Amino acid sequence: MNVGRAKEIVESADIHNVTYEGTPVIIQHVDEQTKIARIYSKKNPEDEQDVPILNLIEED
Repeated sequence: MNVGRAKEIVESADIHNVTYEGTPVIIQHVDEQTKIARIYSKKNPEDEQDVPILNLIEED
């Protein structure tokens, strides 16, 4: 995924199917400069982590 698309998803009111290492996640914040996204697992919202945006995959 690219930074622009990640920002669109964060700002969108729609539900998007995004995964990180095969796990469905919610993107909470995007840092354009570092290209890092703050995410959390849909199954475990307390499990927040910072990951490279390039490692996020948007499912159809």
